Amino acid sequence: MQIITTHKNTDFDALASVIGATMLYPGAVGVVPTSVNANVARFLSTHKTAFNIVLPGEVDLQQVRRLIVVDTDQWRRLERMDDLRRRDDLEIVLWDHHQNDGDIEAHWSCQEPIGATVTLLVREMKKRQMELNPLVSTVLLIGLYEDTGHLSYPSTKAEDAAAAAYLLANGADLNVASVFLNPPYEEEQRDILFTMMQGTERIKHRHDTIGINIVELDRKIPMLAAIVSMYRKIINADAVFVIFINDETSSTVIGRSGIDRIDIGAILREFGGGGHPAAGSATVKSADYTSNEIKEKIIDSIKHRKSRGATIADLMSFPVTIVDGSTPMYEIRTIMQREKIRGILVGNEQQLDGIIVLWDLKKLKRESQWKSPVKAFMARDIITIPPDLQPSEAAQLMVKKNIGHLPVVHDGTVIGIVTRTDILTYFYGLLPE
Repeated sequence: MQIITTHKNTDFDALASVIGATMLYPGAVGVVPTSVNANVARFLSTHKTAFNIVLPGEVDLQQVRRLIVVDTDQWRRLERMDDLRRRDDLEIVLWDHHQNDGDIEAHWSCQEPIGATVTLLVREMKKRQMELNPLVSTVLLIGLYEDTGHLSYPSTKAEDAAAAAYLLANGADLNVASVFLNPPYEEEQRDILFTMMQGTERIKHRHDTIGINIVELDRKIPMLAAIVSMYRKIINADAVFVIFINDETSSTVIGRSGIDRIDIGAILREFGGGGHPAAGSATVKSADYTSNEIKEKIIDSIKHRKSRGATIADLMSFPVTIVDGSTPMYEIRTIMQREKIRGILVGNEQQLDGIIVLWDLKKLKRESQWKSPVKAFMARDIITIPPDLQPSEAAQLMVKKNIGHLPVVHDGTVIGIVTRTDILTYFYGLLPE
């Protein structure tokens, strides 16, 4: 067994390095400390099941033959790894951009003074000509940006910028990155925000409220996308479009949506831009459209575009695996392995008694417990959802309740189940064409 771990109080460069290393070492398990930064905790609350990561207490250290350490070279910064420190038969690999003269003596290491550990991992990925999916690329980019101050810290090297370009070429989403990076809010951003709030034009379409604004810039303002995201929340609109007039030659349109019915990316693709349903942007030449023409075209597109977005019925898996409460736990484990699923419902299609998920199997410490009925370990407080619910609403429910499986019920009968992975697949566009 090989594991990958990092320092306590895990920041995004550390988390991203763990995830990146799992790409370079197939089969390795990422071990993320229990103490993580607030923005990392927020990310893991919705994304943890998308990666092969566990907590330190969930690893049998006696089975570990290779330890891969990222973003630190000090034993004291690792969580619950002291037993490994005393092992003579352990192979240790180290990836780190700090120069601390630490006490981890690695058999092989890549330790260089560079902006982020992610950059070192990306170097190897490029060497192997690896292609990454948008989710992994986005996580790596967040880590790289956090440790380089968006490529602005003095420690940033040219290779850091090249690594960022590689991740963007592999689908990294800057809009998602801006949400988790919590960029600083300076005076110039505040002034722009106040200007936007004073000039909002509200449009009602069916049950939705859309805010549209035209703002003339006299200089380049950083982090406009983050300001627009904040602006939508402050004015409590379902979607917003802000047209920033850069100069006499062009305008930049940035859109944000909190509902699936208004697809920002699709609307802004009409201007040569793009994005995904929740966020997008476009740069428009003044020779093609004036700012008012852009506004009218956006309004027209909203009113004439099909309003129905994807629903849970489009995302859910079916048929659903349901077992009786007396089913022994060893059989639950076999079903999960055979069907490659993480959750099993308990009861029947008309009456659910509980749910058992992969993480619950870690509660079993004694061999005799595997003969116990599933009802002894299942969660009984089940939250169900209707098939016409929007994916964004299901995602919010998962975050609020910290759950990864939602049974789908129609007319009193279970017809499917939706998981965190299903939601992530939808939002990141990971489904094959």
